[in-house]
Amino acid sequence: MKKSFVIFVCVFDLFGEGRHIYTFENRCIQNPELGLGDDTTKIILNTKGTMDDVTPELKRLLDFIDGKAPEDEFTRELDEAVQSARKNEKWRLDYMTLQMHYQEKYEQGVEQGIEQGIEQGNRQSALRMIEAGKLSLEEIALYSGLTLEQVSELEKEFQPA
Repeated sequence: MKKSFVIFVCVFDLFGEGRHIYTFENRCIQNPELGLGDDTTKIILNTKGTMDDVTPELKRLLDFIDGKAPEDEFTRELDEAVQSARKNEKWRLDYMTLQMHYQEKYEQGVEQGIEQGIEQGNRQSALRMIEAGKLSLEEIALYSGLTLEQVSELEKEFQPA
């Protein structure tokens, strides 16, 4: 299996230890000798690190990401590429369109989740009313917000086979 890396860059110190770099591998907490065997290493880079734990080049990159001016050829080239991308109208339009699409999907998911939660709550209420046995199916439908057909189905589920 190929070794792979997942790299996160944070502009805050996630663990509060002052490191620029935190490296994790898939190990069992209870028995560190057990691993998942997928050879994935997660690296969290921290722009706010204070230790001398990374190369000067990586430190300059992290400083640049954190908003400091470019200090070497690589970060200057990176800054130029970022500025160019910001000025590219097609990329901006594509990005905005993608963001709008993501927002629509997010809102649809929230709406769907709310609807499912309400329906589940209505079903639970109707089940409690059926269990109490004091109301007609029509009254349960009225009070729970479910249809008479849904309440009838719930009653069938509730009755022991």
